[in-house]
Amino acid sequence: MHTDVEILEKTICFEGFFRIERYHLRHRLFNGDWSHPLVRELFERGHAAAVLPYDPIRDEVILIEQFRIGALNAPGGPWLMEIVAGMIEVDESAPDVVKRESIEEANCIITDLIPLYDFLVSPGGTTERVALFCGRVDTTHAGGVHGASDEGEDIKVHVITLDAAIALLQTGRINSASAIIALQWLTLNRDYARNLWAS
Repeated sequence: MHTDVEILEKTICFEGFFRIERYHLRHRLFNGDWSHPLVRELFERGHAAAVLPYDPIRDEVILIEQFRIGALNAPGGPWLMEIVAGMIEVDESAPDVVKRESIEEANCIITDLIPLYDFLVSPGGTTERVALFCGRVDTTHAGGVHGASDEGEDIKVHVITLDAAIALLQTGRINSASAIIALQWLTLNRDYARNLWAS
């Protein structure tokens, strides 16, 4: 724990698949004093890894579409266009996660990875971090509906050109943070990725 943060009390409010913790704390202010005691709830769900599968030869990306409860009341509805992602389990690396999830969610094999960012999703209320990658794939035979049925997954795979994905991004059809960040990175670094994976 950082020395400029003092935990006065910590309680577990809920513990199931996820956990909610309540902190009574104070922290050092920019002027050197201590803040008054604060109460903050924290959603603890672990960390994730995500990948944008990209075929540099065909200049195509793989996007997946699935139902998301968090978007139930979102303007576009709860079926979101996303990139492949999964939770990082104990003793598992982020690259291992995206390779595993690419097979499970999109039936595609990642052959190479470019690490992009490791970012905090919403640090005002959750500890979750996402390790984000761009992954090299062959989209020639990609498509269909996949996912782990025992986990209730029903995932439709879309193979589209990068330009078409950028158009979806610009219209707001893609509104998931990881997908937005990864597509913006690839838009700026398309030539770099294609040259790197030219062979």
